[in-house]
Amino acid sequence: MSDFVTVATVDQIPPGSGRTVEVHGVRIALFNVDGTFYAVDNTCPHAGGPLGEGFVCGDAVECPWHGWKFNLRTGERCGSPNITVACCLVQVADGTIQVALPPDFNPQGA
Repeated sequence: MSDFVTVATVDQIPPGSGRTVEVHGVRIALFNVDGTFYAVDNTCPHAGGPLGEGFVCGDAVECPWHGWKFNLRTGERCGSPNITVACCLVQVADGTIQVALPPDFNPQGA
C-alpha cells in the first residue's frame, strides 16, 4: 500500500516536535527534524509506548515510557540496530505533509 494520505500541514508540526497521525487505519508517529519530516510506526517495540508522544533528540525519538531511542531516518534503535520500528514514506506538497505506508510495512501492533 503506497497511497499518500494528507495528515497535517507543515505549520502544525514545528521543528523538534512530533505527533501521532493515522494512515489507512494505522497510527503513525510523525516528526519534524529541522524542517525534514519523518514518519515511523507509533508503537515502541519494547512495551508498546506511543512514539508520537516521544521527545525529539537530534534525528531520533525517545519513547516517553522507558526511554528507548530510535533513529528517525532508519528506524533503528540507537545502540542496538537489530531492534527497529518500521519507517513510512513522507512527502510535502503545497504546505501539507503526506504519508504513505510502504508495501512491506509491518507495524508492531499487527
